[in-house]
Amino acid sequence: MPKAEFASRDFYDVWLPELAPSEALVKAALSASTARGWAAFERRYRAELKRPAASRLLDLLAAFSRHAALSVGCYCEDEDRCHRSVLKALLREHGARLE
Repeated sequence: MPKAEFASRDFYDVWLPELAPSEALVKAALSASTARGWAAFERRYRAELKRPAASRLLDLLAAFSRHAALSVGCYCEDEDRCHRSVLKALLREHGARLE
């Protein structure tokens, strides 16, 4: 489904831009065509998510996941080359229950 159509249908309950990579980092990720480039993106994204506000949100979502189902979505087709794979790992590291 095209991004514009997905956004117009409002498929999400909560949008948390604080957990999204910065605009500069998104550009870097889109040009990361090698494993080395992707590893650099992942390091930088993890650093962004160590900021207090983002870290507290990760803790909150991890706690929430132990009592209710939640989903993380994105427009990327390949989860292995998408920030949501890093976000999933970070949620696990914060104690989230993952299925």
